[in-house]
Amino acid sequence: MLDLDLLPEEYAICRLPAGSPPPPGLTGPGGTDNGVVSVTWAADEVSVVCRADRVPPGATAESPWRCLRVVGPLEFALTGILASLVGPLADARVNIMAFSTYDTDYVLVPAVRLAEAIATLTKAGHRVAA
Repeated sequence: MLDLDLLPEEYAICRLPAGSPPPPGLTGPGGTDNGVVSVTWAADEVSVVCRADRVPPGATAESPWRCLRVVGPLEFALTGILASLVGPLADARVNIMAFSTYDTDYVLVPAVRLAEAIATLTKAGHRVAA
């Protein structure tokens, strides 16, 4: 059983062209009220997960998504964390986007499927705090 926090903001999943510089404006003034930001550079794209109100200019974006954070920090020796979340969601045909940080894992679900996702995760034995 995992404890999950539902983050209050709506999120966007964005794509920028390969080689794009780090997008400005993803965080608020003074680094406060940022929500979660993830930037991934790959040879063929730059992907950004950010609050829906902070989509970088020129990005292709899918929104709105809601973000569930596994309460952490998690030990690196733990296995199956994401599998225990995405397996039940896949069985319920809820599409997801997942990413990890040093301390924990995040799963985004489409805002229109949030209630279904929470019910699915609760049925699988997880606790979700809004």
